[in-house]
Amino acid sequence: MLFNTISYLKKKLPNWLFPIVGFLSLIWFLIRVIPKPSRASYPCMRAAAPLASGFVLYITGLLSGLFAYRQARLQLQRGHLARGILFVLASALSLLIVARDSASPSQAAAVINYSPNNPVGEAKGIYPGRVVWVWDADATNENCTNTYNGDGVGDENDDGYFLDKNTDQQVVDKMVSRSLKELTGAATDSAAWDSLFLYFNRKKYGGSSKSYQSGEKIFIKINATSTWGKGQFWGNINDNYDKMENQFYAISETSPQVVLSVLRQLIDAYGVAQENIFVGDPMKYLYNHCYDKWHAEFPDVHYIAQETDKGREGAQPTQNEVIFYSDKHTILDEASDKIYTVLNEADYLINIPVLKAHARAGITLFAKNHFGSQTRSSAEHLHPGLVAPNEGDPTRTDYGLYRVQVDLMMHERLGRNTVLFLVDGLWGAPEAVQAPTKWDISPFNGDWTSSIIVSQDPVAIEAVCFDFLRTEYNGADGKADYPNMGAIDDYLYQAADSTYWPDGIIYDPENDGQIVASLGVHEHWNNATDRQYSRNLGEGEGIEFIFVDQKATAIKPAKTRNRARTFELLKNYPNPFNPKTVLSYQLSVYSSVDLSIYNILGQKVATLVNKTQTPGYYSLEWNAQNFPSGVYICRMTAGGFTDSIKLMLAK
Repeated sequence: MLFNTISYLKKKLPNWLFPIVGFLSLIWFLIRVIPKPSRASYPCMRAAAPLASGFVLYITGLLSGLFAYRQARLQLQRGHLARGILFVLASALSLLIVARDSASPSQAAAVINYSPNNPVGEAKGIYPGRVVWVWDADATNENCTNTYNGDGVGDENDDGYFLDKNTDQQVVDKMVSRSLKELTGAATDSAAWDSLFLYFNRKKYGGSSKSYQSGEKIFIKINATSTWGKGQFWGNINDNYDKMENQFYAISETSPQVVLSVLRQLIDAYGVAQENIFVGDPMKYLYNHCYDKWHAEFPDVHYIAQETDKGREGAQPTQNEVIFYSDKHTILDEASDKIYTVLNEADYLINIPVLKAHARAGITLFAKNHFGSQTRSSAEHLHPGLVAPNEGDPTRTDYGLYRVQVDLMMHERLGRNTVLFLVDGLWGAPEAVQAPTKWDISPFNGDWTSSIIVSQDPVAIEAVCFDFLRTEYNGADGKADYPNMGAIDDYLYQAADSTYWPDGIIYDPENDGQIVASLGVHEHWNNATDRQYSRNLGEGEGIEFIFVDQKATAIKPAKTRNRARTFELLKNYPNPFNPKTVLSYQLSVYSSVDLSIYNILGQKVATLVNKTQTPGYYSLEWNAQNFPSGVYICRMTAGGFTDSIKLMLAK
């Protein structure tokens, strides 16, 4: 790593500056680490350490060479020929090492040190740090050419990946269902969503057992990159919103089949009213192959786009600035932004980006997807906060710099208002405005990625996807290598742990003084073959990565699967109630559960649960329509655990 570090800097600095840079790195390292030794693990310190070590090696080699040279002269003057020759050789070797460290390298590389299984931050989720990956090669058509036939109309005669002939809706439906149940430990789709909303609201409202309530709004944020400016920027989009021929035909964007699966989950499985769901990328337009598919099945959902015609609804900016960038206008071109009202008023967000790399950010996932949530005509003013502000030219590859993604992840109406993070990994791509490519790494082996990846931890899921992207798109065999620019994961360290924030930066995107120290957990897998994270290995409080091969109905490669850490009977909601209330509890191991209601005299009046259940969070509704007003006791027993809560029925 030492030679890589020096090689990278050699591209930027003349030879004579290397000792100076090394000396300053050593002083900086000592000043930062001696008062607080834990700083030695900071990415910026890991970047400085090789330079400091290189300086020490440089000085040691130089002094050793001079000492050996003086000894050689002395031994030769005394007539000790053999000793003199040995010291001459030692001097030459020492000076050669110094020269090698200072010479221009033939290959230059950025400083990248992805140490495995070294988690930082606080894992989030029902099962903390859990990321579920469901793969099924049958989801995509391996013979898809992703080409346009040139007839002037985007239709079934073309071969875009997004068409139903290339993406199997039934398989995708099963993948989404399986991913949600594995994420939450629930037995049914409905129970999975209930667990997601319960966890989200407990975190948001400080222990409340509130689940989704009728009338609450859900916004599904998609990624629709190629529809910027109705073709004025990207290419030809006619008035019918067909996907027309241009260089951006069928670039990788959120697949309509994935969104339809999520709509079916929310509406058919969980019972959310259509009119309370909003879908779109509000800065962009909405192609017919998306709108027609979704609207035919769910006509009362709100479909959001830039143009208010053909069934689409327009998106309006908030009246005032909502997001305040924490660099305080020292890095970015603007200090604050409005966001779209539909986002600002939503009770919950579901974020569905695509598994793809990016020429400026290295990768583009959930955080980068919110570049389209602010309301300016473009997101160019946010580019200075990325690794490569000028496309493909990484100039901010040091760790410990301001990263705009952290502000977006941390904002209470954007990242922190997201109930589910779902990556559309059906058609992975090498860049934001490029078409999908088949992947070489296992298990894809020359086929499309055909994956769905979900989590409740926004940092953990970006970390896992980053590990995939940097492994596949590594510059070999003519591939893109954007994910391997330096410091791509700097924003993940900073989102995971506030001790990694740059000096002078306090991330507070609402400008209200409320600071969030950790959004989730970040680490890298042990290797690209086994793909094991700390919780899989039973060695830490990091990521738990679960791989589901849907065709084989197998779950791997986790050696241990994290469960809820405790048994708990939560407070009911609402309380007092009339006549319905929601009861929730969690199990840490497989247990025989009895959940019963008793009156004030200790007499059992209802049994709500009496069966063996898997670990996880559960909720159910008790309808006390036929019971008189008064105080009741809900008692839960599970294994050796017993607890009870008071319920107040007030008719």
